[in-house]
Amino acid sequence: MTSESSLVWLVSGLLTAGIVLPYLLRFRRRRHEARTRKQEAVQLGIDRPAAQYPHIDVARCIGCGTCVDACPEGDVLAVVGGTATIVNGLKCVGHGTCAEVCPVGAIEIGLGDLRSRQDIPWMDDWQETNVPGLYVAGELGGLALVKNAIAQGRKVIERIAQKSPPLRTLGGPDVLDVAIVGAGPAGLAAAAAAQERRLRYAVLEQEQSLGGTIFHYPRRKLVLVQAMDIPLWGRVKAAEYSKEDILAMFEELTRRFRLNVRYGERVGEIRREGRLFSLKSAGGAYTARAVVLALGRRGTPRKLGVPGEELPKVMYQLVDAESYKGQRVLVVGGGDSAVEAALGLAHQAGNRVTLSYRRDKLVRIKRKNEERIEAAIRKGLVRPLFGSQVGEILARAVRLGVGDRTVELANDYVFVFAGGDPPFGFLRQLGVRFGGEETPAASAAGA
Repeated sequence: MTSESSLVWLVSGLLTAGIVLPYLLRFRRRRHEARTRKQEAVQLGIDRPAAQYPHIDVARCIGCGTCVDACPEGDVLAVVGGTATIVNGLKCVGHGTCAEVCPVGAIEIGLGDLRSRQDIPWMDDWQETNVPGLYVAGELGGLALVKNAIAQGRKVIERIAQKSPPLRTLGGPDVLDVAIVGAGPAGLAAAAAAQERRLRYAVLEQEQSLGGTIFHYPRRKLVLVQAMDIPLWGRVKAAEYSKEDILAMFEELTRRFRLNVRYGERVGEIRREGRLFSLKSAGGAYTARAVVLALGRRGTPRKLGVPGEELPKVMYQLVDAESYKGQRVLVVGGGDSAVEAALGLAHQAGNRVTLSYRRDKLVRIKRKNEERIEAAIRKGLVRPLFGSQVGEILARAVRLGVGDRTVELANDYVFVFAGGDPPFGFLRQLGVRFGGEETPAASAAGA
């Protein structure tokens, strides 16, 4: 009987070990990998978010890892030391799925403390800056995703409509209730919401077409939308659209509801004059009781500052990849724009595409782009040149520094995606305060 009991216990122990031991080994391996990723992220400086990010309440987090598995981008979060933590903040684009699936409600998607964010204008809960009547909506406010831009465009108009009745006494009948600068998703949503509220408005767009930043995306790029409600239009349920489809939707919104969008009107000056705003654009002058800045953060493209950059073969955006065939192309940059451009160019007949990036690997791109570029590199469609920097651009070649050596590549075109200088100077001239600034900048508005 004793031997039978011992055998039972032995078999039970072996079965338990067979189940538990692999789990423990996997758990230890995942924990080690998470710690390694966190340490690497700190060293690279990518653990700090660039804009939106998941704020984790460590007192409530139970370390279940649900948020890690739910993130569509991957590598944004990891469980380290029993608590969810950010390991690649640059990859966060504000999906919000981590917050949705958290079983204890320990995650919120936000921008953090705006008082310390020097790259984000100070705004109240209604997106109004410290300059009364001046609002920010969309990319310039820090949050990515079309869904967020649409929601903010609607939100600021709701606030302006609340304040509008007492302000109607200011100025004459030609004064706009709101001037909207920019015809991207935020600007068009603001226009549609203003039309719903029967406000007098005009959208001033510097380009000859609408779409804002989306217009400059490569052809057929997938745009993350998620479910959202567009004023006048209604509910949009699809999670993703191609660039062409979402632009067609915005064009139909503009045409069907006759939104007052004025193209080719680059706004060069905005001044606060008493309780009204005076705007001067390429098309004329406007007076408005409120202004919505629905601008992107792209701003003026940042240049490399190397000899030969003024050559006509050097460009800072890719609108139509299909027009480049049989070319030797260098794409410079390590973000999503650079990767998407490299992929688009690599799929055109006869192109030889090289991707130059100053770091040793790509660390701040979306998960889908990461998978696509890795596949393209494996197939030989894109040649990666990591740890490299452009030193000189010649008429038919490019010289790059790679470590302690110089590499010269035959070249027909160079596409530079080194980011841009956002229109912060323009905002500071208006008196807009940014995080960390004690007092508003000197205002050109005469406030």
